[in-house]
Amino acid sequence: MLFFEPALPLPAVGERTATLRAQVRRFIADELASGGFEPQCNSWTEGLGGAFSRRLGARGWIGYHWPVAYGGRGGSAFDTLTINEELLAAGAPVAAHWIAARQSAPLLMRFGSEAQRQAFLPRIAAGDTYFAIGMSEPDVGSDLASVRTRAEPSGARWRLDGRKVWTSGAHIAHYAIVLCRTAPADPKARHAGLSQFIVDLKAPGVTIRPILMLDGSHHFNEVTFDGVELPAECLVGQAGDGWKQVTSELAYERSGPERFLSTMPIVERCLRLVLEAPAAAADAPAGRLLARLITLRNMSLAIWAALEAGRSPAIEAAMVKDLGTDFERDTLEIVREAMDADERVAGDSVLAGLLASAWPLAPTYNLRGGTNEVLRNMIAKQLQAR
Repeated sequence: MLFFEPALPLPAVGERTATLRAQVRRFIADELASGGFEPQCNSWTEGLGGAFSRRLGARGWIGYHWPVAYGGRGGSAFDTLTINEELLAAGAPVAAHWIAARQSAPLLMRFGSEAQRQAFLPRIAAGDTYFAIGMSEPDVGSDLASVRTRAEPSGARWRLDGRKVWTSGAHIAHYAIVLCRTAPADPKARHAGLSQFIVDLKAPGVTIRPILMLDGSHHFNEVTFDGVELPAECLVGQAGDGWKQVTSELAYERSGPERFLSTMPIVERCLRLVLEAPAAAADAPAGRLLARLITLRNMSLAIWAALEAGRSPAIEAAMVKDLGTDFERDTLEIVREAMDADERVAGDSVLAGLLASAWPLAPTYNLRGGTNEVLRNMIAKQLQAR
């Protein structure tokens, strides 16, 4: 495991990446000055701004490290990470394209057919086509080996039946990659018989119902498949390879900067206020937040280096997700307490507004992408095996 190695290997950031970061910051500053968006926490789930995604696509900033043949710019994975860090830190509305670019596209790049890559990747890179994740189900949660949605052969096609929940962005997405059973469950081989399909969310038999958050906001959905007819070319990879594919996909889902930067607009605002005035009560809490943030970023960088090298650091990604989402929840409490104790931040209306919008979503941090309890079990088993 990467994090048990004597030296944590961190990538060197070159001059090109530094130049790209400066370009992204200028773009964000221009967008803010022109009213292109208002900063918000959880912008990768809440910021469903398709127009903003298309502006990023026009600059080549979605899938920047993908091959040019698939709509990318042939950069490095760290170029894409740099772009994503800046967008998340600014609270920019990236939710429309986020899932498609973060994990659907890498999945198709690795396991999809050439026809699938040509059909979808350039449109994702342009910010025109969005994907949702069809994994979680009622009464299943993080135990994906227990999914009951099934696809059965129907002539030269497949027939899909089942239900998915917590499907972020399905109401605006064009497609979902759905994990389902294509063979009966085997108690002795729970991970066998699973497959993944690309499903058109406008197809007959697909029903999308909203699941509203405590504050009335809408990004979660329940998606029902009732006899949905799927062409054979919608199958990703080979039938029965779904578990191998989905575990690879989860490394992207759990290790990215969104797992510790969802509340970065709050951290950034608090730190800015603290640094602009003489020392006071909030200095120590702000320092603790900054130390944890730097550590999590280094861990995420190491995982991206492993992914670019062709490794599948699933357990390390689980660590980042566990520690990162705890950091996000702790941030809200630490900053709230600082506002009670330190006059430098107490009266700031921007900070108060960011906190108020983030609190209703805080319970989801430790759930989405796999509950922390399940992830800790995975980590413990790996430790035990050592």
